[in-house]
Amino acid sequence: MPDLQTATKLDEIIANFNYLDEWEDRYRYLIELGRGLEPLDDTAHNDRNKVRGCASQVWLETRVATDHSGSPVLHLQGDSDAHIVRGLVVLLLALYSGQTASRILAIDAHGLFESLGLSTHLTPQRSNGVRSMVERIKDDARAAV
Repeated sequence: MPDLQTATKLDEIIANFNYLDEWEDRYRYLIELGRGLEPLDDTAHNDRNKVRGCASQVWLETRVATDHSGSPVLHLQGDSDAHIVRGLVVLLLALYSGQTASRILAIDAHGLFESLGLSTHLTPQRSNGVRSMVERIKDDARAAV
């Protein structure tokens, strides 16, 4: 069962994206989301948490717990040195954090990005960075299973 707060946050983000017609407004909204990202502890800005394949500096910290059935649940935190990427991190955290490892492996982030119009508006470099972040999260999920 996904974390209710995480699910509500994702629903809110999707609703806000759907409300905004212009890409520039969506871009500003992503930056605003990134500004609200809870900062990682300085010690989490380390080589182990660094995401490879991103043009910007990105760190993802994963903590694994278990739910009532013993399934691994991933709790994610992240950070970046680029404002827009911080917003993309928020979106991915809302999508994946608090989910079971098996659920994470089934979630289609590309479908979400496409439905929000992000796939066509992100530069190829940013799109590669998003793929790298998603792959990192899924690798962590595979390791937890």
